[in-house]
Amino acid sequence: MTSINSKASSEKRSVEGVVHTMHAELDDILHQAKNYEEKAKKAMVDAGRLADELRSEQDHTYSQEKAKKSLQSQLSNLEDQFAEASENAIRGGRNTMAKLETRIHELETELGYVQAHTSENVKGLQKSDRRNKELQFAIDEDKKNQARMSELAGKLQAKVKMYKRQIEDAEEIAALNLAKFRLAQQELEEVEERSRAAV
Repeated sequence: MTSINSKASSEKRSVEGVVHTMHAELDDILHQAKNYEEKAKKAMVDAGRLADELRSEQDHTYSQEKAKKSLQSQLSNLEDQFAEASENAIRGGRNTMAKLETRIHELETELGYVQAHTSENVKGLQKSDRRNKELQFAIDEDKKNQARMSELAGKLQAKVKMYKRQIEDAEEIAALNLAKFRLAQQELEEVEERSRAAV
C-alpha cells in the first residue's frame, strides 16, 4: 500500500512538473503573440501613413499633369500664333515673330521642367506603392503568425486541462488507497486486540 501511495505521489509530482512547464511555455507563446500583435499594429500605422503619402503624391502628380496639359495647350496656341506671325513677318512683322519665338522657347523650357518633375513624382509614387505592398505582406505574415500562436496556445491550454484532470484523478486514487490502508490497519488492530483479549 505504501508503494502504491509513493508511486501515486511520484506520478502526481511528475504531472505537476509537466503542467508547470506547459504554463511557462504558454506564457512565452502568449508574450510572442502579443509582440506579433504590436508589430502588426505598427505596420498598419505605417501602411496608413504611406497610403496618405501615396494619395498626396497622386494628387500632386494629377496637378502636374493638369499643368502640363495646360502648357501644351498654350504651346499649341502659340504655335498657331507663330504660324500667323510668320505670315505677318513676311510682310514686315519680324519683331512680333521674335517675341513669339522667345515665348515659345520659354514655354518649352517650362514644359521640360514640368515633364522632368512629373517623372520624378511617378518614380516616387512607384516607390511608395512598392513600400505599401511590402508592409501589407508583413502585416499578412504577422496575422498568420498570430493565428498560429493562438492555435498553439489553445492546444497548450487543452493539455493543461487534461493534466489537471489526471492530477485530480491521481489524488482521488491516492485518497481511496489511503482510506483502504487505514481501514485495513484498523481491522488489523482490532484483530490483534481480540487475540490478546482471548489469551
